[in-house]
Amino acid sequence: MSKKDQQQQRDLSESERNFRLLVEGVSDYALYMLDPAGIITSWNIGGQRIKGYAPAEIIGQHFSRFYTAVDRANGKPLRALRIAREHGRYEEEGWRVRKDGTFFWASVVIDPIYEDGKLVGFAKITRDITERREAQLKLEQMHQQLAESQKFDALGQLTGGVAHDFNNLLMIVSGSLHTLKKAVGNDPKCLRALSAIEGATKRGASLTSQLLTFARRQSVNPRAINVAERIDAMREVLDSGVGSAVTLQFEVDPGVWPVMVDVTEFETALVNLVINARDAMTGGGIITISAHNDASGEADIGYVAISVEDNGTGIAPDVLGKIFDPFFTTKPIGKGTGLGLSQVHGFAHQAGGTVKVASELGKGTKITILLPRKEAADAAEDVDAGETGGSGTVLLVEDNPDVAAVSTGLLEQLGYTVRRVASAEAALREIELDGIDLVFSDIVMPGKMDGLGLARHLKAVRPGLPILLTSGYSDSARNVRGDFPILRKPYEIHELSRAIAKLPR
Repeated sequence: MSKKDQQQQRDLSESERNFRLLVEGVSDYALYMLDPAGIITSWNIGGQRIKGYAPAEIIGQHFSRFYTAVDRANGKPLRALRIAREHGRYEEEGWRVRKDGTFFWASVVIDPIYEDGKLVGFAKITRDITERREAQLKLEQMHQQLAESQKFDALGQLTGGVAHDFNNLLMIVSGSLHTLKKAVGNDPKCLRALSAIEGATKRGASLTSQLLTFARRQSVNPRAINVAERIDAMREVLDSGVGSAVTLQFEVDPGVWPVMVDVTEFETALVNLVINARDAMTGGGIITISAHNDASGEADIGYVAISVEDNGTGIAPDVLGKIFDPFFTTKPIGKGTGLGLSQVHGFAHQAGGTVKVASELGKGTKITILLPRKEAADAAEDVDAGETGGSGTVLLVEDNPDVAAVSTGLLEQLGYTVRRVASAEAALREIELDGIDLVFSDIVMPGKMDGLGLARHLKAVRPGLPILLTSGYSDSARNVRGDFPILRKPYEIHELSRAIAKLPR
């Protein structure tokens, strides 16, 4: 052999040695060879680190042992070799199994190796990308949550705007009913017609209230409540609502924390969940209402979990993501408005909580409202005053002339003298003239100052002047938070009388 040939041989040996050291020294990749049948013929330190096998343990074994039992049963390992042989390359991501039986998410590449046109084996590269996959899944989840949030915000703005105008219309209808009842006397036909109008108005007000709760634009009056006592007080109502074919079970833990909520919205949400559960069990069944403390969330915030669980038909996966959308329903025409669960969603988020759903077809559904803990509940509810007469001068601040006419009529029927203005600025000028005993103002007002701004200004300059606010919808009402009493539109004469009677004098 010539010196040139000897040098070439040394260079080739050195090159092979360097390549072998490179392959064997790579720790982030499992790099190894297979014979044509899939038997492992080489192994590097990356394979040992990722999969847990020392070279002596794995060389001579079939590479299918890295696959899950299901993949082996489905013939996936040999199918991978066939695809690599036929197409020149095989790539995929999937679950693989380590020596200790744990799973990892792998990125796999298999290349066929030919010598003189004959298949002599396969080169296989495996990476552990479990962390990357988990990060990608979290990112996708965040994008999905953002899309859901944007969808609900858009729907909330739409429904809130519609409900705002509709509440003013309902205020005019319901307020005029009281005047009409006095005018028609005892005519049976007129009384039946008025009763039908009154029923339709109340139904419209209920639907609007649910829309506003979904939109998180309801003017709520939150207070601390004892969850166990409130659920117990609703037993009779819930029992009568589900019918004889359904059994209600209550599992309320002792010592459940109080929560800060609007009582009416809380009760409406619970009724909506129970009615939905009832409708999911066409042949009857069991509904379990439970409440317990949940401290598994944020370290500083404890939650109360209130659940309604049925053993009905369950919710299909393709429907699950739509159940909180307003007007979405799977019930027959005339059997549901599609607002029940949207009200539940809006109520929970408005109260600073959230809603979780677990459902399985054929086994039932469990919906859980998580509400943040409140330190202490009110000792007792306020005692409502009945409809009583009044006296004095009321400054009515209302920009809608039709609503103002109705409100004026109700106040005058209660015995008050009414002076009406259409803006907060005009109200301030009117108060300077004196003779005002009470201010009754809408929150949404034209001009630079709204009703809440007016109330706060008056509280500073005229601290003894009673102030009652009203609203059918207002983002500003969120900021009231008990500073001033709020009367929701549409209201009836007895509700107006009761709200005035409760004002501090």
